[in-house]
Parts: sequence; C-alpha cells; structure tokens
Amino acid sequence: MPNGLSRFSPQAFTRIPGEAVIAAAILPLLRPRARRVVAGLLGAGLGLLLILKFIDIGFYSVLDRPFDLVLDWILFADGRSFLKDSIGPAGSAAVTVGVVLLAGGLLVAMVLAVLRLGELLARHRATVSRATFVAAIAWITCAAISLDIAGTPVATTAASKLVRDRAHRVGAGIEDERKFAKVAAVDDFRDTPPDQLLTALRGKDVIFAFIESYGRVAIDENEKMSAALDPALREGGERLREAGFSSRSAFLKSPTTGAGSWLAHSTLWSGLWVDNQRRYRTATASDRMTLTGAFARTGAWRTVGMMPGVTRAWPEGDFYDFDKIYDSREMGYKGPKFSWSPVPDQYTMSAFERLERSRKDRDPLMAGVILATSHNPWAPLPRMIGWDEVGDGSVYHAVKEEGRDPEEVWRDPEEVRTEYRRAVEYSVDNLVSYVEEYGDDDTVLVFLGDHQPVPTVAGEEASRDVPITIVARDEAVMDRISGWEWQDGLKPGPDAPVWRMDTFRDRFLTAYGPDGKPGDPPAGRE
Repeated sequence: MPNGLSRFSPQAFTRIPGEAVIAAAILPLLRPRARRVVAGLLGAGLGLLLILKFIDIGFYSVLDRPFDLVLDWILFADGRSFLKDSIGPAGSAAVTVGVVLLAGGLLVAMVLAVLRLGELLARHRATVSRATFVAAIAWITCAAISLDIAGTPVATTAASKLVRDRAHRVGAGIEDERKFAKVAAVDDFRDTPPDQLLTALRGKDVIFAFIESYGRVAIDENEKMSAALDPALREGGERLREAGFSSRSAFLKSPTTGAGSWLAHSTLWSGLWVDNQRRYRTATASDRMTLTGAFARTGAWRTVGMMPGVTRAWPEGDFYDFDKIYDSREMGYKGPKFSWSPVPDQYTMSAFERLERSRKDRDPLMAGVILATSHNPWAPLPRMIGWDEVGDGSVYHAVKEEGRDPEEVWRDPEEVRTEYRRAVEYSVDNLVSYVEEYGDDDTVLVFLGDHQPVPTVAGEEASRDVPITIVARDEAVMDRISGWEWQDGLKPGPDAPVWRMDTFRDRFLTAYGPDGKPGDPPAGRE
C-alpha cells in the first residue's frame, strides 16, 4: 500500500514486494516454535508499518510531508483539539476511540494473519518452494530490466526503504538539532545598542498581522481562485490609497505548509529557519533576540500580542518578549466560535483598538496579531459589520447562523476552495477596513500569510510562498524599502521578489535602523 493518496493507483498494487519473497522462503524452513515467533514479529512489524502508512497519508494530506517518528507526536493532541473545536467534544471523542480501535485491530489482525500464513506455508512446503523460486526469478528479472507499469516499478523493496528512511530521519534530526543550535547562537543584532535599533520607526504604531493559511495559491497559483480574489485585492488597494496610505507587496517562502503556523511565526520573529518541532523547541528555549524583542529592547514601544488561537497556558510566549499577551480568554469575547476559530478577525482588531490603541497617554505600540478566521475548515465564516456594532461579540451569534456547515462544504473540494478564498477575502478586508477606520500618520501595518492551505486547496505541487504587504501613510516609511523592489498594491505579481521567511527580520531591522537609507537593496542572506 502506498503511503500517500496521490500514489494510489491500480499498478501500485501489482508490484512484487521483495520482502515478501524472502519471508516466504524463510518461514517454511523454521521449526514450529521459531516459525510462530518469527511470524508474530513479522506480523507486528507489518501492522506497525501499515499504521505508519495511514498516518503518512494524513500528514501528506495536511502538511505535504511524512510523519516524523520523533517530533510529530505532539501534533496528535493538536489534531484532537482541532476536531473538538470543529465537530464538538462528542464527535472528537468518537473519532479518537475509533482511530485507537482501528489501529489496535489492524495490529492484532496482521499478527494473526501472518501466523496463519506461516502455518499454510509450512503445510505446503514443496509447492511454496517452487512458487517462491518463480517469484524470486520474476523479481530479479523485473529489477534487472527496470520493468514498470505506467511508471511504477514491478519489483520493489518499498517497505524496507520506508523503514530505512525513517531510521535515517531520526539520526539526521539529532544532527540537525546540533547544527541548528550553533546557527541560533550567531546573531548580527545581538549586541546592537538599544538606541541604534528601529530608529526610523520611532513614534509609530507598528502592527504585524499573520493571516492564517494566506498562501500564494490565492494570488496566482490557482487561476480560478486568483481571478475571484483579484477584484477584492485591487479594491482594497484603492481604498487604502483614497485614505492616504501606500502599500507594497512581495512573497516570503514559509518553512511549513498546510499547518504548523507556530513554525512560521517563530521563523519570522527570530530570523531562524524553524521547519520542525525540534528546531522550534531549541529556538524558543534560547535567548535569541526576536523582532518583537528588538522593539521591546529600545524602551520606545509597548509590545502586545493578540493571540485568539491560544486557549491554554503558552510558556513559549515568553520567548517573543511581549509586554502583554491577550489570548482568547482575555479579549472579552461573548460570541460563538466559528468552527476552529475562537474569535472573528474583526473582533480581534476591535479588541486591540479598545484594549490598547484607544488608551490615553500610552507609548507607541508594536503588536503581533494572529488572525484565525481563515484557519481550516473555513466554515462557517463571519462577515464584516460596522465597527460600532462589534461590541462584546454577542452580535456574532446571529452572524454564525448565516454561515455554512463545514461537513456540507467538505463534501466537494471546489466548495472548500471557494470558502477558503472567501475567508482570505474577509481577513484582508478586515485589515483594510481597520486602517480606514483607525489608521493615522503613525500607523504602519505589515500583514502576511503564515503558510499555504492544505493540499486539498493548494494542490500537490504548490510552492511554499506566502504574500506579505507593508502599509503606511508616511512616505518616509515606504522610502526605506524602495530598494526592496516590492510591488505597489496588495497583490504581488508573478515576478515579485521571493525571500526566505527567516531573512525578513534582519532585512527589516537593517532598513529601519540608522544605517538604512532610501533605495538601499535588502540586506540579508537568501
């Protein structure tokens, strides 16, 4: 069985597994007790391999990568939490119990099947010997001439290769952790005096907003989707210009795709390429200066995190040097969840304005905002309402009733793509409307995606690019990045620059530091 849905085809099941030929040759030769032991071990190994392949199918469908035997166990808890938020506690519990029973049943059934097969092989030893010899000759011949059916080799050792690959990944992961710790210890801005950091942004309210799952597929990798979103992006750019704001856009290459938002967030803030859970733990346990930390170190900004997706204790939050983190429990929200998203994006921005920006005699703000409405499964969706109607969020009970059922949406991939596009459109419209309503000469907004959506939406061959946009009314702010060659408006074109996400921190600190000048090319590694 293949370990990815895209590999399922009739010819995938016509392969001759070399491991099976060897097992069929060995089992009949063993004494009864030894045969039962070996058959039981083979059955258990085969059962575990089958379970691993099922898990891989899920990981490829969501994260476009296989399961990591060391690092990815934590994601099962996240997956269960996602199910609980999406289909309720009862549905989540039922799915969890079903998965556990299925895994246990597969393991037991495979052990019993191989035990039975071992006895059959021993009972018909002469016939088995001849058949095994023929199968071995067929396997060797097919391997020697590289015979394939529609591109799929007939002779295969895919199972043993999969086991070797996972064993190699474990060793490679340990070595990667050692190298990553050395890279994390090198920081060009570690010893920069506070009065030499972000001098060109003093007095500004700087807002960094992540739009969940806002990927390049919404811009130009899916013709139908980009054509539908294009008018909204162009209209948003026009609305900003009418309000006196400029905007420029490009792309960043995310370290993750489909999910794993925290990997992208830590990559942008730290300037480190955080593409797995081991690197995330290493980074967040270090004293690396984050982009947020640079603002905090100056003493000229109050740093605030708006984190509606955080619903429980978040010790890693200390790494980001926020003076205050507002999670979903501290925003005063009295409305309903919209599937996974605990708080609609417009309420998040309204709470930021109410709790922080509207305060008198405050310091300039640097905010990290996570906009979760565009998080999978994209149904039901909120809609924009008047900013004076948001209140404590109670109004969203009626709004949610207008939304669609995620179970209905996910029956059709085309419907999923449509609702994803609508979610992105809402999130961008929310930010544009916020700038129109509350923006001033001292407002600087940077918004970007954290990763591409799941392969159901993005496709199997999608890039890992996400759009990024800077918005400001003060032309001096925009002049500092004129050498970056970013493109005007909210929609970067196909030839817009693409940077690795981990390069953004250093480039931003350089551009807005004392050595940054209008027209300077971006500093930093590719």
